[in-house]
Amino acid sequence: MGLSKNHLKLITSLRQKKYRQKHKMFVVEGVKVVREFLNSSFELYQLFSVDSEFDSDSEIIQISETELKKASHLVNPNTVLAIFRIPEEGKSKSGGLILALDAINDPGNLGTIIRLCDWFGIDQLVCSSDTVDCYNSKVVQASMGSLTRVSIQYVDLNHFLQESELPIYTADMDGDNVYQTGLPQKAILVMGNEANGISSSISALTNHVLTIPRFGAIQQTESLNVATATAILLSEFRR
Repeated sequence: MGLSKNHLKLITSLRQKKYRQKHKMFVVEGVKVVREFLNSSFELYQLFSVDSEFDSDSEIIQISETELKKASHLVNPNTVLAIFRIPEEGKSKSGGLILALDAINDPGNLGTIIRLCDWFGIDQLVCSSDTVDCYNSKVVQASMGSLTRVSIQYVDLNHFLQESELPIYTADMDGDNVYQTGLPQKAILVMGNEANGISSSISALTNHVLTIPRFGAIQQTESLNVATATAILLSEFRR
């Protein structure tokens, strides 16, 4: 059957957020990641494969490597490409440990943070409205299937925090040493923008500020990558 012009047009358009929102669809690529989504509650729209050995209960459109390269959102396409429907956002929960993101811009960072939520059992990730779209292809790839197991909401973060009764923690170079601080099981941890950190309006709502101390003899490292810092802080909350 091959890749039709309409399919190519749709897949290409889904590179942009406005068309993902318009069609309520997004692209997933790679054998492992596609299988994760096929085995989840996400609804498949169309499945394409270069590999005739790729098996699925869903209908597969066989395409050539040339067609895959035209359609792929990746620099190095990986034999299988699928279009899935974007599900409706679930309702927010009030308990447990919630991770909130304030204007995270880098798709790789968001994808890694979604994987961290999956690893540490954080089932609710709350994002400010100006955080990068979780259905961006680079985010989907970086999350490596964890997007199927983590609930993600885009909200007015100020309003969300104002309405919550949970203690709110943020990270800053001048906060309390996280290794010497007792941490609750139920809380909101807010991580800030890669360049600017937590916005002033969010800082005003914070109850507690944590820092990850530097142990190097020459303490000249400016700061940790936001995904790395998130991993350390989630580990301490879980410990």
